[in-house]
Amino acid sequence: MSDQYAFDEAQFPSFAGKEQKVPSYIKDHRKRLRERFLAGGTTAVADYELLELVLFRAIPRQDVKPLAHALLSEFHDFSGVLSAPSERLSQVSGVGEAVITEIRVVEAAAHRLAQTRVLDRPAISGWAALVNYCRAAMSHRETEQFRILFLDRKNVLIADEPQARGTVDHVPVYPREVVKRALELNASALILVHNHPSGDPTPSEADIAVTRQVDDAARTLSITLHDHLIIGASDEFSFRSAGYL
Repeated sequence: MSDQYAFDEAQFPSFAGKEQKVPSYIKDHRKRLRERFLAGGTTAVADYELLELVLFRAIPRQDVKPLAHALLSEFHDFSGVLSAPSERLSQVSGVGEAVITEIRVVEAAAHRLAQTRVLDRPAISGWAALVNYCRAAMSHRETEQFRILFLDRKNVLIADEPQARGTVDHVPVYPREVVKRALELNASALILVHNHPSGDPTPSEADIAVTRQVDDAARTLSITLHDHLIIGASDEFSFRSAGYL
C-alpha cells in the first residue's frame, strides 16, 4: 500500500506535560459535519463523510478525510469498507487497532439491526427485508459462505446459521447435515443462502446440483425448501423465481 497518507491513532506528542489541543479547523469541520448529519441523516452526507464520522473517535486529533478517501478507494464503497477483513484494513496506511475496532463495531451494529428486522418475523411476507439482511451479511465477503435460514410452521425465521465457509469459488455443502440441523431446530422450512465473491450471482452446475439434493432430502422429511438465494455484488439470484424450485 502507498504511504501517501500518514495517520497516528495516538494523541499528538505533549509539550511541557500539556496535551496538544485539536486544531481549530479540524474541530470546526467535525462540528459542522456532525450537525449536518444530525439534521439530515445519511442523505445529507457523502460516503466519505459518513466514514469520517466513524473515524472521528479512532483518530481524535487529525484530519481523517484523506484516510476516508483512501479506504473508499481501496474497498470501493462504504459497505465495502465495513465488510473488509481486518487484515486487509490493516494494510491501508494509517489504519491501526483503533480504526479497525470502530469499523468492526459499526459493521456489527448494522448486522444486528438488519437481523432484528427479520428474526422471529414471517420471512415470506418480509422478503425484501430478508434479502437486505442477507446482502448486508454476505455481499462483500471475499470467500464463499453457505448459510441456512430455518423457519417454523408459520414461516417465521427462528435461526440463521452459517454452515460452511469455503474458497473464492467453492464452499462444501452436505445435504444430510442441513436436514439434520433442521430436525434439531424443529424447523418446517428452509431458505439456503450463499454468496459469490466474483460478484456474479449466476448459479453454477454445482449450485444447481446441491440445491436439488437438499430439496430431495428435505422432502423426505416433509421439510419445505422455499428458496436458494445467491448473493452477488449488486444483485441476487433466486432459484424459485428462476423456476428451479
